[in-house]
Amino acid sequence: MSPVDRNIMRIAAYEIICCSDIPSKVSINEAIDIGKKFGTEESGAFINGIIDSIRIAHEKEDFIIEIDEEIK
Repeated sequence: MSPVDRNIMRIAAYEIICCSDIPSKVSINEAIDIGKKFGTEESGAFINGIIDSIRIAHEKEDFIIEIDEEIK
């Protein structure tokens, strides 16, 4: 996994999990666009698959992350 892809996915995952004012689809689309521009040819599809899986798990509440309000 390239460092660019990893960091793009970190940002998108944070937005999906912590920023309820940003629609998940927007975070995913922005991550894909950035990945296509700055990553490899496969970055868009790779990022889409991983971040969409995180979105689905978050919506189903398959995992719970407690976040300290000071971090936000």
